[in-house]
Amino acid sequence: MFKRSTFNLSRAAVGGAALSGALLLSGCANQMSQRSEHEERVERKLLEHSLQIDVGEPKVLELPQRRVRVSEQKRFEVTEFEVTRRYDRYTPYQPWRELYEIPLGAVAIVAGVGANVVNVIALGNLPESVTHDWLEYGIAGVNPFMNVQSNGRAQQNLAGISEVRKDQREEFTRLPWSERLVDVKAGKTTHALTTDRAGILRLNLLDSPFSEQNLNQVGTLHLQVFDEDNGVRGDASLLVSSGLRGKLREAHELIFDDLEDDDVGQWVHRVKRLSELGLEEEASELEQSLIELTRNDPELQSEFVRTLAKQTGRLVADPGAQ
Repeated sequence: MFKRSTFNLSRAAVGGAALSGALLLSGCANQMSQRSEHEERVERKLLEHSLQIDVGEPKVLELPQRRVRVSEQKRFEVTEFEVTRRYDRYTPYQPWRELYEIPLGAVAIVAGVGANVVNVIALGNLPESVTHDWLEYGIAGVNPFMNVQSNGRAQQNLAGISEVRKDQREEFTRLPWSERLVDVKAGKTTHALTTDRAGILRLNLLDSPFSEQNLNQVGTLHLQVFDEDNGVRGDASLLVSSGLRGKLREAHELIFDDLEDDDVGQWVHRVKRLSELGLEEEASELEQSLIELTRNDPELQSEFVRTLAKQTGRLVADPGAQ
């Protein structure tokens, strides 16, 4: 009976020692005050997305050139949130620190008790960092299962996230369809053209690729843009007048046939005829091209300017100022 009791007591002692050793090795984290982070988050929800093609006025082409504006429009629901993240902070336990924290903790307890006694005499005028913090440091220091709080070694875990909605509104954006493709269908042929950085498509039925196609029977140009990423499409149509279609072939020959083999009289005829066809912009462009062509021959250039003014009444700016 006596031996069994002795054996049980010995086993309990060993278990207690093992438990104490485990506690000593694992220790307790020193919990610190929570830390919070605040930030703003903006949530944008797409409500509407469209592509718009503005072919301008009038809707019927009477002249071969037209600037077409293509834009991308979006409408968003914008919600602003204030986000708060809370973190639990703690000082992880490291047993070897007890070698110096325990004696320092004992000193801090004595100093803290003394400071509190002096504070009574000083009518509570000593700072809390002396009367309270010294005692707190000392108690944590003499505890073999806890380290003293340390901001330098502190670690943290996310404790929770809360969001508060601050504002909600709608926003509308309109951006140019910049340097993107526009399909232009003329009859049975579709041409892939590109807008400039401002989202402008410059149609010119006298220039390539339209000049390579017979447009006599093409009464409508169908324009289409497509955003493959979002599956959004935009469409528009532009009518071509029969009068313009009848002028295109002759006007193309007047502009693009070889100029260097012609004489001054033929140059003047070309400019005059374009003007008679109502293609004043093209007439002015051809006129300037001829001025540039004769830049290195002032005599020929002067003859062209005089003849043009005499036969057409067109006044050309002083070529020397060009």
